[in-house]
Amino acid sequence: MNNKDVLNVTSEIGRLKTVLLHRPGEEVENLTPDLMERLLFDDIPYLKIARQEHDAFAKILKDNGVEVLYLEELAAEAIEDKEVRERFIEQFLDEGKVMGKGLRKALKEYFTTMGNKELIDKMMAGVRKTELKEDKEESLSDMMSSDYPFVLDPMPNLYFTRDPFATIGTGITLNHMRTETRNRETIFAKYIFENHPRFKDAEVPMWFNRDEDTSLEGGDELILTDKVLAVGISQRTDAASLEKLARNIFNDGQTFETILAFDIPKSRAFMHLDTVFTMIDHDKFTIHPGIEGPLTVFSIRKGENGELNISKEEDVLENILAKYLELDKVTLIRCAGGDTIDSAREQWNDGSNTLAIAPGEVIVYSRNHVTNKLLEEAGIKLHIMPSSELSRGRGGPRCMSMPLLREKA
Repeated sequence: MNNKDVLNVTSEIGRLKTVLLHRPGEEVENLTPDLMERLLFDDIPYLKIARQEHDAFAKILKDNGVEVLYLEELAAEAIEDKEVRERFIEQFLDEGKVMGKGLRKALKEYFTTMGNKELIDKMMAGVRKTELKEDKEESLSDMMSSDYPFVLDPMPNLYFTRDPFATIGTGITLNHMRTETRNRETIFAKYIFENHPRFKDAEVPMWFNRDEDTSLEGGDELILTDKVLAVGISQRTDAASLEKLARNIFNDGQTFETILAFDIPKSRAFMHLDTVFTMIDHDKFTIHPGIEGPLTVFSIRKGENGELNISKEEDVLENILAKYLELDKVTLIRCAGGDTIDSAREQWNDGSNTLAIAPGEVIVYSRNHVTNKLLEEAGIKLHIMPSSELSRGRGGPRCMSMPLLREKA
């Protein structure tokens, strides 16, 4: 199978054809106040309502002709082969730092009782100490003496499928995440692309791999056109990763000619580029007003002998975007119009994080009503989804989706 048939994304706004989601699971209910900082959450979503909201999100996509795939289902199908499943379990335990022989044996026996889908769901949810049989206590005495409640941590960030890997052109970046908490998430994509029938024979090129020693996350990777990428140098993505990505993409002969590197503030409020900046039409963007002043942009092009030509852009953001998108002008729609109070509130709830399903047609959170009104006034067609619980994870519709196929914009 040609890789263009399974992966092909050359814009942020081309009509969306296939997307990858993860329906929130029991991992959300394994959050506790004491664990929130470690697991990168600021609050605990109510799972029942979060699932209803996520199902409403998926329905909007399906009702608009988008094929919706689920991470947990693809991962289960990728380990149908017995040897692949065994290898997957061993690697998962290694990356979960389960090194004690007794604990490892107990977990493998526990996993043996499960079918593939149940196994994947449990790995995502995490394993509490209380789930293992009491008759294992002797061999697990070291574990039982600890107050920490899990033998394998939950992965509550998984419903943000944008970050562990990202589709660019006909390939992917299989990302090395900034935090240990999230880095294990990328193992599911690894096994899907290596073993799932839909992908394994497509020879999908990798622009970046999870075993790199610098970090790159999908929320910092935006595809402006088939010639221009935008990548955030952020709290979660290193400049060195961007250079590796650039060399691999330029050397492959993809259509991309320029990468714009956005140096954004290194703080949780500006976690990824797409939390402060998304494309909604050929000439329109949502933006958090807080990045307009301190923003520095570098342009990266392919040089000779594998080198990169890097130059600093000395202009305002609107002019830089217009220049590289070959437009007379672009419109920046500020979150909540830039109002001090409304903008801060709606940015906290990802008012600038939209998912385009076609040019000028986007999915947004209902709670960002000030920004949504401004988008409608700018001629943008909105699909409004409920968002009281999903938003507690600090990510919006773009964060919760990984496009696999888009039509050319």
